[in-house]
Amino acid sequence: MTNWVYTFGDGKAEGDATMKNLLGGKGANLAEMSNIGLPVPPGFTITTAVCNYYYDHQDSYPEDLKSQVNEALAEVEKTAGAKFGDADNPLLVSVRSGARVSMPGMMDTVLNLGLNDITVEGLAKLSGNARFAYDSYRRFIQMYSDVVLGVDHYNFEELLEIHKEEKGYILDTELDADDWKELCTVFKNKAEEELGYPFPQDVNIQLWGAIDAVFGSWMIDRAKTYRRIHNIPGDWGTAVNVQSMVFGNMGETSATGVTFTRDPSTGENAYYGEYLINAQGEDVVAGIRTPHNLTKVSREQAGSDKPSMEEAMPEVYTELADVFVKLEAHYRDMQDIEFTVQNGKLWILQTRSGKRTAKAALKIAVDMAEDKIITREEAILRVEPAALDQLLHPTLDPDAKRDILTRGLPASPGAAAGIAVFTANEAEAMAKDGHDVILVRQETSPEDIHGMHAATGILTSRGGMTSHAAVVARGMGRPCVSGAGALQIDMENETISVLGRKINKHELLTIDGSTGDVMYGAVDTIQPELSGDFSQLMSWADEVRHLKVRANAETPLDARTAREFGAEGIGLCRTEHMFFDAERIVNVRHMILAEDTAGREEALAKLLPVQKQDFIELFTIMRGLPVTVRLLDPPLHEFLPQKTEDFAAVAEAMGVSMEHLKRRANALHETNPMLGHRGCRLGISYPEIYEMQARAIIEAALEVSKDGGAALVPEIMIPLVGSRKELAILKEKVIAVADEIIKSSGASLIYMVGTMIELPRAALQAAEIAHEAEFFSFGTNDLTQTTFGISRDDSASFLDDYIHAGIFEQDPFVTIDQDGVGELIKMAVMRGRKTRPDIKLGICGEHGGDPASVEFCHGLGLDYVSCSPYRVPIARLAAAQAKLKEK
Repeated sequence: MTNWVYTFGDGKAEGDATMKNLLGGKGANLAEMSNIGLPVPPGFTITTAVCNYYYDHQDSYPEDLKSQVNEALAEVEKTAGAKFGDADNPLLVSVRSGARVSMPGMMDTVLNLGLNDITVEGLAKLSGNARFAYDSYRRFIQMYSDVVLGVDHYNFEELLEIHKEEKGYILDTELDADDWKELCTVFKNKAEEELGYPFPQDVNIQLWGAIDAVFGSWMIDRAKTYRRIHNIPGDWGTAVNVQSMVFGNMGETSATGVTFTRDPSTGENAYYGEYLINAQGEDVVAGIRTPHNLTKVSREQAGSDKPSMEEAMPEVYTELADVFVKLEAHYRDMQDIEFTVQNGKLWILQTRSGKRTAKAALKIAVDMAEDKIITREEAILRVEPAALDQLLHPTLDPDAKRDILTRGLPASPGAAAGIAVFTANEAEAMAKDGHDVILVRQETSPEDIHGMHAATGILTSRGGMTSHAAVVARGMGRPCVSGAGALQIDMENETISVLGRKINKHELLTIDGSTGDVMYGAVDTIQPELSGDFSQLMSWADEVRHLKVRANAETPLDARTAREFGAEGIGLCRTEHMFFDAERIVNVRHMILAEDTAGREEALAKLLPVQKQDFIELFTIMRGLPVTVRLLDPPLHEFLPQKTEDFAAVAEAMGVSMEHLKRRANALHETNPMLGHRGCRLGISYPEIYEMQARAIIEAALEVSKDGGAALVPEIMIPLVGSRKELAILKEKVIAVADEIIKSSGASLIYMVGTMIELPRAALQAAEIAHEAEFFSFGTNDLTQTTFGISRDDSASFLDDYIHAGIFEQDPFVTIDQDGVGELIKMAVMRGRKTRPDIKLGICGEHGGDPASVEFCHGLGLDYVSCSPYRVPIARLAAAQAKLKEK
């Protein structure tokens, strides 16, 4: 018989931390905490296998699931000393999701389940606190109606506000037992009005409705969006955790909170968290109330006059601190912990490895390695390579002028500027149109996930540093300021009022997620400094990795940036980018307009000195490292004016008639230029172009090598080759020019000639092409386009549809399609090496900075990957992780 359900609590459990794939992260950790003796409320986990069964069988369950749930529920009743649905001693439970990786706020939760018109009276008598009982019941009606029955929670919030206005109340804490009892009736009536049937009183119907809702939430839009953003497979499924309720809203000796064993923003080894007295967990994480600091030190740093938990509940805080030490030592990682205090007794509801910023991940990994808690290899594996992006971009210039509107909580570090938008949908739409946006909300909800991902920064007026906005923003690497209470956000009119000022939609704002500052306008930025923990981890990674990492660069700034980030050469210098300079493009256009070879050579002679100087600068910066120079690739018409109004100005500047210019542009026009007269095809038609570039490369290399310093080996790359013959013809011309220059100079210089594999035919013909090529560089951008028959520039309109339909797991222009494009690369590697065993192999498309693609390249045994300068550290770390994963 398949075991669909696993129990935990009372110092024992049927599962443990190793069963994360089956029990989900939450269920596995609840079992593990039970096994190590922590105070965990008893419960049971319905496995992820049930989730997959549910979707594979038209939303139905295995036949024996119900009996296993009933047996597990009986075990919980025995441990808790209460009975589900009992009038006098009712057991109440929470029903929560729990995938194998944390997806904060993305799926559904129901608390206080088991309350009805009868059991609420039993809870009131049992607790001696009727206010607590009816407050819990109204929370349950609202949450269950929203999550399970589909009645929007705003309906109930409006009724609560109306009641408070009628009674003259301001705070929820002013409502007494009679108020909450009256509201329970009002809430039930509202639910029945919306649904057409009464709110369910049968506790078993309630339980299975909640289980259905949690499994159903695995496929709701916000969860699918989150999985797509974080590359979480849909077939992993979620578990369901049913757990005995403990209550933080039973009075002044009860509380609830969320805490981290280290600061998730900075990585500092200091407790970081928030709590609320007389509250339930949803009040903290949903941003409904702004919570208080956990420790006295953090309260003083925040300038708060609200007592910290360390001061208000010193005995329980000491017990909680002991739990922190025990859990971090057990899991050997920073932990994110949810807890509740019920009448002075501490209960631990959840622990998991805490989400953290890249800065914090680096510091925690390095600190733990240096403290011998983990090994250096484990430290390398602890940092998500893509998260380094957070550290590799500008931050606010401390000397720049700032018009500070207010200060909120520093929820997720980094700086962002953009136009203010007030809805997630507009954030997504404006970002697609190329705008940087700041998503402004009173508080975010899981439905805002797509807008949060699209935004450059997130600003909320409510919620703390463990609210939904904060947790999700940190996970995404988005700067976030939360709990900026001075902001009066008018969602209907889309304005912000603060201290007598009004900010309208689409006005510029800047936020600093490291300080909490909210500023009007755009603030100047500075470049990041990479040192300390970053440098230490990178040095460990460099000791481990086999794969070299180069950069795609053609300007001195890019080359210097690449070297600062640890690039080991240039894997792609796109020479055409050098031609678009305003002064040079005139000579390029003269070359294009020339009627014969002599005319082209005359124009190219004017380009030669500047092209040579370009290479001298690059070779000097990259002294001692390889530099791969791609000869001219794009079709010539790209250098001519594109708009009618530009023709007259260009014709006048060149001293030619507009008719002549238009005639030449029309002659060069192509229906499908990506597959037209470009790359090596230009070299075949106009060999003088490639001969000039070869001359510039060799002369520059000789110039830089004069002083006898570190050896320079230029790699001359001929693009878009599809046959051995194409390469042989052009290689012969390049060699003739190069050897003549070297011989005339009396010096010696080693250089290489190779090609870019970017056509399926080139991959298929790799064995033949390798007879001529000394290196292959896989141009995965064009190879992906020509393999799929999809234009990268035009695919945005439908790629999301393919991903949503499950045709593509990920955008193939972001991560290498291993089944198709990857197979071509693998084939070319094998065939190329068979012909030329020492052939140098690398990739130079955008995939070179994608961690999953880097791991794929490592597996193929490539020599290097090349990526944009700012992604070099990402590739370095990904290459080290790929090597470690082999063990």
